[in-house]
Amino acid sequence: MLHVESQVRAFFYSLLFFMIVSLAGFISSAAPDERKGVHAKLAADYIHSIIEANRTFYSKQVVERLGKVISLRSTENWVEDDTLPLPAQFLIASSRISNSSGVGMNYSLMSLQPLNKKNSPKTDFEKLGLQEVAKDPAKPFTWVVQRKGVWHFQAIYPDLAIAKSCVSCHNSHPQSLKRDYKIGDVMGGIVINIALGRFNPAEKEDGFLVPPENVADFIHSVIGSDRTVYSRDVVDRLGSKNIVRATEDWVDNDTLPLPAQFLTNASRLADKYDLGLAFRLISLWPINKKNSARNNFERLGLESVNIHPIRPYIGQVNVGKALYFKAVYPDLAVTSTCVNCHNKHPQSSKKNFELHDVMGGVVVSFPLNKR
Repeated sequence: MLHVESQVRAFFYSLLFFMIVSLAGFISSAAPDERKGVHAKLAADYIHSIIEANRTFYSKQVVERLGKVISLRSTENWVEDDTLPLPAQFLIASSRISNSSGVGMNYSLMSLQPLNKKNSPKTDFEKLGLQEVAKDPAKPFTWVVQRKGVWHFQAIYPDLAIAKSCVSCHNSHPQSLKRDYKIGDVMGGIVINIALGRFNPAEKEDGFLVPPENVADFIHSVIGSDRTVYSRDVVDRLGSKNIVRATEDWVDNDTLPLPAQFLTNASRLADKYDLGLAFRLISLWPINKKNSARNNFERLGLESVNIHPIRPYIGQVNVGKALYFKAVYPDLAVTSTCVNCHNKHPQSSKKNFELHDVMGGVVVSFPLNKR
């Protein structure tokens, strides 16, 4: 009798397990899966929009504005001169940090007439790409290449002279091969490289698709690298020498924007590319209430990265008919400026931050059904 009961019980549990597995499979197959990933070209567009947004804000609202109002220069030897880095140097410093992060993406400045020979094209594709974007700056030049057994998607976007400091530097530099640049001219290119994998992408249906979590890592890598360079090499360095401070009312005070304001303003500039990409700062202890979590996903994300800052909190969210991938990354106190500002601010609800603490999060989102 006991043997029969045990058989019946085993059958019942087997049937229950089968039903659970089948139901899970049904739920999984019924879930939205319009794309298995993000096309590499769109991922490169996201990366480029952030690079350009940060560079534009730095060039116009830091370098040009402070050059006018307090005569603070940007020079090639910015460390020795106690000045601002040139916009190109800012981008190069940021790319070094991002490129060493190991996310599977890297980017760099390149030119057919470089001031530094290291920024010359290294392959025939790079040379051709720079020639093509100089002819038609409205679209990037893209290609796929194999290196050391791994296929890579590469894109060159035009590097435009967006500020007077760019033009004057190249036109007057002793190593310059071209001295008649004007605002809006193509000065070179921004090369973006995305690793695809070891299988030939041309032989795979989804060969040019990149997992959305990887794309989010690319995006966050650029945001974090630019923010680190600005906080460390501009705000902290010049503030410690009493050359210029960073303040909340930076326009009225003729000072530097705070690092958080740098990110917020750059995100607004990135919106102009109309790619559906969005990123912003959020916090459990915001100084500005606009930076509070807006929904349950962001609140759970902040709680998660505060406890487990090694990895982001990720998920997919439906917004109307669109499916978005979202990720919350920890926002770390990378410099003493971050710590001092939050600990001393009258609106701060937490005043015991230390260097490298999680101060909040950077939330990144982009559509998964954008073609």
